[in-house]
Amino acid sequence: MRVGVLALQGDFREHLMVLRELGADAIPVRRESELSQVDGLVIPGGESSVMDKLSRMFDIAEPLKARIAAGMPVYGTCAGLIMLADTVLDAIAGQQSLGGFDIAVRRNAFGNQLDSFETDLDIAELGELPVHAVFIRAPVVETLGPRTHALGTLADGRVVAVEQGNLLGTSFHPEMTDDYRFHARFLDTVRANASVEVASSRGSGEV
Repeated sequence: MRVGVLALQGDFREHLMVLRELGADAIPVRRESELSQVDGLVIPGGESSVMDKLSRMFDIAEPLKARIAAGMPVYGTCAGLIMLADTVLDAIAGQQSLGGFDIAVRRNAFGNQLDSFETDLDIAELGELPVHAVFIRAPVVETLGPRTHALGTLADGRVVAVEQGNLLGTSFHPEMTDDYRFHARFLDTVRANASVEVASSRGSGEV
């Protein structure tokens, strides 16, 4: 099992460190040839509009869309969540997303860098211990499609963690804390998906 981190812009190094600490074979991904080597992908925080432009400049946007549509597990944090959203409500002119998540998100929903904050979230799927969440110019999920499940919400009800099949997304930055349960959940999805693909290949006679 090999996992990639989209390394065009943002805090991809931190995600690589976390994934490697959890025992994954993690590599930076910038080009289609690298994308073809991985079983799952993390899209990190950063600036979503810049990440969008670079993904098209490096000719990896369309291959990414194809892999997401084919069911590759992907975890998006902050800007990564924006990249995965089908709808970006306040996108800048010309900004595109990769899509896949049946959600609508709003960029910088909490204000600018000075409005960054931290809080504890109850995430039932991750156990009783609250998740300490770091929000930095974070998006918020404003609309959930019928296929999408809200994993975490703020006290006011705003959705900040979502899951849909093999897709996982958080408005906050787990890689900035020492709580790696979201990354571990993502790796569990990658392993399960890889096992299904191997079983399917054997059943069809592929080698």
